[in-house]
Amino acid sequence: MSGIYTGLLLGLGVLSCLVVVAVCRRMKIVDPEGHPIHLALGMMRYMPWFLWAVIKANIDVVRRILHPRLPMAPRVIRVEASQKTHLGQVIYANSITLTPGTVAVETDEGTIDVHALTRESAEEVRSGDMDRRVTDMEGER
Repeated sequence: MSGIYTGLLLGLGVLSCLVVVAVCRRMKIVDPEGHPIHLALGMMRYMPWFLWAVIKANIDVVRRILHPRLPMAPRVIRVEASQKTHLGQVIYANSITLTPGTVAVETDEGTIDVHALTRESAEEVRSGDMDRRVTDMEGER
């Protein structure tokens, strides 16, 4: 954090990171949930779709705030989570929460309780599109 970035300092930093990773792998303390590098390819396909879903949800929430006549009908729904691992379910629940208008309230083995601001946002979660995309991303190995 000194503001001095020479090739030597950057090279030593990269080298030290590689040594730490090699030592951790040799000690067998690197696990796929803690370091989900295996999801990288699937994540590259999921993220553009997810960012577009967040943009659309933002626009919908802003429209409802600016136009009070548009209905808000808060509700809690339960959706199935078809992911095979706990990491996949966490990614799905976080994706729901990061999308404006919906919040994952509670997760249980295979189900997620979701608070939705509107009927439309609840139906979007119920449609299963996000669930399917997270499951597809998780299946990439």
